[in-house]
Amino acid sequence: MKTADRYIDLHLHLDGAITVDIARKLAELQGITLPGEGDAELEKHLSVPEDCQNLNDFLRCFALPLTLLQTPEGLSSAVTLVAEASRADGVIYTEIRFAPQLHCEKGMSQEDAIRAALRGLEKTGLHTNLILCCMRGVGNEPANEETLRLAHKYLTRDGGVVALDLAGAEALYPTSDYRELFGRAKEMEIPFTLHAGEASGPESVRLALSFGASRIGHGVRITKDATVMRMIRENGIPLEMCPTSNRITRAVEDMTQYPLRSFLREGIRATLNTDDPAIERTTLSREFRYMEKEVGLTPEDEALLLRNSVDAAFTSEDVKHRLISELQLS
Repeated sequence: MKTADRYIDLHLHLDGAITVDIARKLAELQGITLPGEGDAELEKHLSVPEDCQNLNDFLRCFALPLTLLQTPEGLSSAVTLVAEASRADGVIYTEIRFAPQLHCEKGMSQEDAIRAALRGLEKTGLHTNLILCCMRGVGNEPANEETLRLAHKYLTRDGGVVALDLAGAEALYPTSDYRELFGRAKEMEIPFTLHAGEASGPESVRLALSFGASRIGHGVRITKDATVMRMIRENGIPLEMCPTSNRITRAVEDMTQYPLRSFLREGIRATLNTDDPAIERTTLSREFRYMEKEVGLTPEDEALLLRNSVDAAFTSEDVKHRLISELQLS
């Protein structure tokens, strides 16, 4: 069996995927002046330094990309360009997530932002769906309610908005604060994945499961609680794991002990993803090679990761059958 060369990315943030090349195209389109003299200087504004201390430091790197995503043209083009960059890396299916409330600084409404992103999907050759992010924070309850409403309005099985998410500074704004919001999402039958167990411990994952999360974003800290690990395994909840991101934010200190392979051995439905490829200077193919080097990921492991990704994808059964065929999975 050969190592993987085609991939599925289930955890990809739009504003974290704005590379130097994409940033220059978006800036030219919108008449925006970018900082820095050349590509190396610009990359310093778009990517996190290796001495990043935690998730909160990491989140500061989104400031510049977000300035390029405040018009319908910019947002639509960004979705297309990010999807095409993934396709060039060997990705055959992806779910791009973004928070509509973060794209309203120049007059767009959240609904305008969603419509712009949907137009971007139409211009890429990569099979791509959208996940809408609610945001952790103070005072943005109305914005989160609007995101919830629009997720319900635009929800589809495939070819558009397929799920909801909760993103942001997990350690500062605990998952428990969002029980009511995602209780309503469950009542509305909107599938959702929650960032949990990244900056906070396994209790955050336990709460996400109690809300009815279909998947968990990251979840790497469940190793600290055998009960939560058992809940994840017995309920077949997929984990959207992002190794380079977890290293940079110090969610994991020793990457040779990264639990991706051990999760697979224990029957946990782990998947492998990028998170914020431009900010982290990575791609999904690099993530697979990275895990081969650090934890001895085998071709058999990679096939299992990809099968888990197909099973976990927020898409139709017909699309899943096609993906299995393209990946040559039994």
